[in-house]
Order: sequence, then structure tokens, then C-alpha cells
Amino acid sequence: MRTRHTLAATVVTSAVAALALTGCTTASQDLGQTPGASEDSTSAAVDLDAIQKDDAVAALVPDAVAEDGTLTLGSNLQYAPVEFLDADGTTPVGIDIDIATALAKTMGLELKVENAGFDSIIPAIGSKYEAGMSAFSVTPERLETVNMVSYFTAGSQYAVAKGNPEGVSPDDLCGVSVGVQTGTIQQDELAELSKTCTDEGKDAVDVLPYDSQSDVTTNLAGGKLQAMYADSPIIAYAVEQTGGSVESLGEITDAAPYGVVVAKDDEELAKAVQAGLQKLMDDGVLAQVADTWGSGAAVLDTAELNPAG
Repeated sequence: MRTRHTLAATVVTSAVAALALTGCTTASQDLGQTPGASEDSTSAAVDLDAIQKDDAVAALVPDAVAEDGTLTLGSNLQYAPVEFLDADGTTPVGIDIDIATALAKTMGLELKVENAGFDSIIPAIGSKYEAGMSAFSVTPERLETVNMVSYFTAGSQYAVAKGNPEGVSPDDLCGVSVGVQTGTIQQDELAELSKTCTDEGKDAVDVLPYDSQSDVTTNLAGGKLQAMYADSPIIAYAVEQTGGSVESLGEITDAAPYGVVVAKDDEELAKAVQAGLQKLMDDGVLAQVADTWGSGAAVLDTAELNPAG
């Protein structure tokens, strides 16, 4: 997965309408705005700058990381509201970004976020990035190559244009055009579903991948897709931020934890991340941070290292 969350609709309604008319796909800029924020505001209910280093957690941080005082994080900043760019086009914001900021401060570090293609992040963990946060669901396949520390849970859900004019059913997507972000679990699930359709002699699911989830949303709102499939917070965000141009379809399924990704051979850093997340969970800070985005209830009580899938 890349995902419950409700946000106030902002200025993007007109932007989506304009994009739908022109057929442009630059929604990563038009939908990527902090809910309820002004052009230059990224304020949150929790004062992230006030979070203090925890000495016990900081003592677990590997020397190589502690020496430069920075936690370098890889993230795909095109997946609002989990991680995206603010209205200024340069400032990383979102659920994951705020959680990562709180985590870094607890570890006694500053956070450096580097924007990258979603499917390029995990291969670069341990070389280019010390950690990765980009709505990475914990899966057995990922645990074969990296360490993951759980902190959040979400599921998958479909969305369609308002009123479901195409009569799409989540129980029968054979022959339906479904947009999805490249590299997500949803893309893999749709590929399997499409094979089932063809094995049964039906039309394949017309799976249309996009590099940006915002582009998926825009093309659904603009009538180029019959449905889209994404994590549940993304669907809720799309419904709010398009002013009701799209609506959710069906129930949330396949709930699974998100995990912070750390290199497989860096168990020391993985345990420091685990301790930092657990400290923030125990203090209630993590839930408060996520609640700024309407997702406080999705924060886990226990930060597990490599939880069973």
C-alpha cells in the first residue's frame, strides 16, 4: 500500500475543475496543499519544534548517524495527505512528514527529507537514505530486504466520480479502467484481479498507473478513469479536496500497518527508530500529530520491529 481522515475542503476544487476541462495532469501541485493552510503556512496543532530529545532513545542512535546530527529520509512527496509538498512547492508536509519530524527530534536529530520516486526508495535505503517513510505497508516481501518498524495502520479503498455514473462495482472490475499510483500494493492487487478476469474469459481490468497519486485523482475527476484504488486516507482526502467531485466506493479492506524502513543490516538504527516511535506512542504525541490530519485513531499502540505480516 502506499493507506481515516477528514479534512476541510480548500481552494483545490476550482483547480481540479480546471484540470478536468483542460486534461492536464499536474495535480501534484494543485492538490498538494496543506488543509486549511494559507499559501505560506504549514502550522500544526502540535508544536513539533517543542519536542525534546529523549536521552534513552538518543543513546541508541548509531554513531554514524549521530555524528552529523541528521536523519536522512527518503519519501515520495506526491501522496497527500500522507506526504506531499505544501503550496510553496518545496516544503514537505503530511502525516508521515510530521511523524518523522517528531521521531527525529526524539532521537536528538534534525530531519532531512529527500523527494524520490516511490519504487526507488527501498533499494536506496542504507546507501542514499538512512530511513524511508512513504506509506510503506509492511509486507513479507519487503521484510526480506529491509527492516520495518510499524507505527500506523490503514487499508485500501476504491473511489469513483460523484454519483458513480459508470455504475462501477468493487465486486466486478473486469473491463473497468482503474487508476493507481505506480509501485503501490494496489497496483499489484489490480494486476492479480485482472488475471483472474482473463482466466475466466472476461475483459481484463484496464489498470492505468500514474507516477503521482494526485494525477490519478485529477484524471478520475476529469472523466478519464472509471475508478481509482488507493490507501484509505488518500481516498478520504480526495473526496474532501475535490469538493465532492469523487466519492468513495465500497468498504475499507486489507488493513495493514505502515512501517518506517531501515536497512536490513542496520539493526542498531532500526531499534533506535523503534524506541523513538514507542516513546512518542506512550506519551500520546504520535496520536496528536496524526490527529492534526484526522488520522489519530490509525496510530498503533506498539511499535514492532519486523511485525509478522
